[in-house]
Amino acid sequence: MPDPLSEVVQMLRPRDVFSKRISGAGAWGVRYTAFGQPGFSVVLEGSCRLAVENAPEIILEPGDFVLLPSTPEFELTGFTPVEPVDLDPRKMAADDLDADHTNGLPPDVRLLGGTFVFDSPDAALLSSLLPPVVHVRGVEHFQPLVSLVADEALADKPGRELVLRRLVEILLVEALRSDVTPQSPPGLLRGLADRKLAPAVQQMHEHLARPWTVSQLADAAALSRSAFFDRFTKQVGMPPMEYLTAWRMAVARDLLRHEDLGMQEVGRRTGYSSASAFSTAFTRYSGETPSQYARRSAAGQASHVRSAAGT
Repeated sequence: MPDPLSEVVQMLRPRDVFSKRISGAGAWGVRYTAFGQPGFSVVLEGSCRLAVENAPEIILEPGDFVLLPSTPEFELTGFTPVEPVDLDPRKMAADDLDADHTNGLPPDVRLLGGTFVFDSPDAALLSSLLPPVVHVRGVEHFQPLVSLVADEALADKPGRELVLRRLVEILLVEALRSDVTPQSPPGLLRGLADRKLAPAVQQMHEHLARPWTVSQLADAAALSRSAFFDRFTKQVGMPPMEYLTAWRMAVARDLLRHEDLGMQEVGRRTGYSSASAFSTAFTRYSGETPSQYARRSAAGQASHVRSAAGT
């Protein structure tokens, strides 16, 4: 049975993990500009303050893990008032593993901070289904996983990229499911935390090819059509059929990028009765035909492979 949360993370296809050791002492503070890509940090020892744009301030403590699915502007500071130093993560040197803000003092806090890339054309859509800030504290089984990510990220071992990609996928699922509460911001997590909506979301993912109507989904949620529509829109952040279409298009693009399938089969798997019906819906949604998208994606992947190989 498909798990919607796992499907979203797998569809994002995290890769290219980049991390730094961060330390601070005394009057210190840094302000990172918006990055757009996902970022994470784990507190190895000590404590500090984290202020993410448009979110309540968090006091980070040892063992805390923070995930920012699309990394807006944020500040990391000590507890002494100070004007933070502006940093642009896109301009930070990849070979510099340390960010030292101690001014020669013994560190008050040490963190591992990192970023990675979502290798998906639907990264913005899928990230929008997740909370802007995920803060995990006090989950014992989480710490060995974070330690593994830190060890791999800061070492240069054979197979590093593959291991990190798998570890980050697991880390994302663990972090996100630890944060599933009715108080989560509108998005997939909040929908899955709603005992009425969760069965309908599950049914959409499990039977994506079914010609769903709002009434049928409302039946799965044991709600009236209007009550289901209003509740889904409020909790998930978009109307049910909009969510279904967006997810179908994300799956279709993933199939076109990574599977050798004809248009008829891609359309069948994503709920369209014919290749022409699928092509029309895809073009209306994406602004290009499935064939154009597939060719452009193939060219982009070939370019990425050449770049990674240094050719």
